[in-house]
Amino acid sequence: MTFETLFKSLSYLVVLCGFLAMWVSGTFGLFGSALFIVVMITAWNLEDTRWQVSERLGTVLIVAALPAYYLAWRFGFFGFSGSGAMVAGVLGRLILSLTAIKLLQRKSDRDWIFLYLMAFFEVLLAAGMSISALYLLTFVIFVFMMVCTIIVFEIRKTGRSIAEIVNPGKPLTANQETASLPAGRLPLTATLLIICIILFALPLFFLLPRVGGAGLGGNQNGVGTSTGFSDVVRLGGIGDILQNDQVVMRVRVEESGDRSTTMKWRGVALDTFDNRSWSRTRAAAKEPRFKGERDIVLLDTLSSREELTVQTVYLEPLDTPVLFALPRAVGVQGNFPVLFKDRHDSITFNRVGERISYKVLSDRSLPAPIRLRFDRADYDANIYNYLQLPDDLDPRIAELAATLTANSRNRYDAANVVENHLQNGYGYTLEQKASGSQPLADFLFNVREGHCEYFATAMAIMLRTQGIATRVVNGFSQGEYNETADVWVVRQRNAHSWVEVYFPGEDVWVPYDPTPFSGQLPANTPAGLAASVGKYLEALETFWIQYFVAFDNQEQRSLFTSVRRGFADYQSKTSSWMNRISDKAADWWSEVRGDKGLNASLAASGIGILYLAAAVVSALLLYFLIRFAARSRFWQRLRGGAIRSREAEIVEFYERMIRSLAEKGFVRKEYETPLEFASALGSSEVYCLTRRYNRVRFGDSELSNDEALEIEGWLKQIAMMPADPGRKQ
Repeated sequence: MTFETLFKSLSYLVVLCGFLAMWVSGTFGLFGSALFIVVMITAWNLEDTRWQVSERLGTVLIVAALPAYYLAWRFGFFGFSGSGAMVAGVLGRLILSLTAIKLLQRKSDRDWIFLYLMAFFEVLLAAGMSISALYLLTFVIFVFMMVCTIIVFEIRKTGRSIAEIVNPGKPLTANQETASLPAGRLPLTATLLIICIILFALPLFFLLPRVGGAGLGGNQNGVGTSTGFSDVVRLGGIGDILQNDQVVMRVRVEESGDRSTTMKWRGVALDTFDNRSWSRTRAAAKEPRFKGERDIVLLDTLSSREELTVQTVYLEPLDTPVLFALPRAVGVQGNFPVLFKDRHDSITFNRVGERISYKVLSDRSLPAPIRLRFDRADYDANIYNYLQLPDDLDPRIAELAATLTANSRNRYDAANVVENHLQNGYGYTLEQKASGSQPLADFLFNVREGHCEYFATAMAIMLRTQGIATRVVNGFSQGEYNETADVWVVRQRNAHSWVEVYFPGEDVWVPYDPTPFSGQLPANTPAGLAASVGKYLEALETFWIQYFVAFDNQEQRSLFTSVRRGFADYQSKTSSWMNRISDKAADWWSEVRGDKGLNASLAASGIGILYLAAAVVSALLLYFLIRFAARSRFWQRLRGGAIRSREAEIVEFYERMIRSLAEKGFVRKEYETPLEFASALGSSEVYCLTRRYNRVRFGDSELSNDEALEIEGWLKQIAMMPADPGRKQ
């Protein structure tokens, strides 16, 4: 491969990497992607031909593209789901169009730089539209190819500048145009440069803050309104999204204990039912909560420290301001200036439309069943909205509830009876079967099948008819556990509803889930090789989100706290170790002085002399060992391979020959080439060694072991040559 072909190949690969970064983000469809690939192939085949677009025409097309895209955006030619997606989509198509025009025209150095910049902007723009692990792969490839291309570009530019100085006004010769570059050195050099850049940039990465979202808000497809979270939720509204695999959040749970215990991520609680839908009381004011110590927003008081659970949540952009957590959340740590908690214990924040990360401390303790059974306290006035019933509620529902709870003497037993009846007496389905003006009654007495919202609604309303305060909670079931990433991956299909029952004496809301167990666990969990590979990809994506996308100033503070704590522990251990040595040295010196008697003084002095002798002997052994190793042939080879480059080793055997000949009076003139000098001497050994030198030094070849031994033999014969004073300078 010629140097110019290598340069153009690398340049086109950089452009391709930029396009792939945008393609991974889902910006371009099949037609747009195929069109750009065709343009790239066409441009490659047109390189250095008369069919390339002229620089003037290319400039005109580029200038015309700007108003054309503006008008297309202005008149709604591009269809996008949101303003953020529209800006990113139009900008991405504009950049790709400018790149295509520049590829098709004749290119100078500044045109190549223009293409590199366009590829860089594509990668930068794609970072704001995708958190996929595939983007990370394209980014790594882009960085490597870009560094290789810059190296070759600078070599090419410098070579042309030197040629212009040596032969001004003359075109490059064929040898200059086809100068080769050692294939193994370019990737190695690029890798070393990337490592140096990473070492320099790594401190900046941990010092400079990032936001939780990736640029334009990440997921442009948007989880959106299909999450089932709003102030009004209709019966049956969650059924359609339970087959959607889109990720809503990833949760890492610390000290979660037995993973067989079902966990639920609480979102919003709803208290008002109108026979068709649930809503929250409009008078439920949101109370602001501000940061306290350690940047923690306190939301509630602790009742037990034994069942505290810490969760780290990586939440995707949603069309809801709700924060999800295990009940009961008592503290939140995150990059929030303020949080809001309403009377239904729902936690919200000022939504910014980007993915966020936060930590939650949840108190999962509940009173013992015996205490709940003896809780017969009366409700106060603030609880009566949780006893609300629709005016035209089907009377059969109250009759069924009264029949089921006839033998229950307390709220706890009544709740358990209704929960067991619904779990065991009804079927779970995602199909929308219940209908009519009374869908709840149709579910209970006719179809007897439904999904979680029907079961939660049935339990809440049946208990309310018996004077027991309840509310329906919308959130997510635990999701799928990824052991590789140690996270729970929660998807839209994990959306779930359950019930909370209030016990006024204990002042606690106790969760109940009347949905059959088949509806509480994720269905159709994939298995086999594809599932295993998918888990590893999910783990890689989680790593990318945790340490790059969601690494904000909150994560930085946590990192600095860990580093500071580790340094303090190390300092404490070092100080303790030094104190012990100091105490032992003081005791030894006390014994040497005779504070404990003559015998103790003699013994301590003898021990000191033995330690000193052992130290001297160890130092001498180490010195002689180093000298022996330095003189060994193995060390010399190792040192030569680690310190000197291959070119230096090549020059060494030739320089040994030159020094040996100089000692005999054979000195090479300044105007003599190596072969001219060897030919003038008339020595076959000198001539053969010089040819080997030229082949290895300038022909990018390596010596075999046999050739190295042969060269050593020639050097010995050259050393035995007679002197010739006539060649002396």
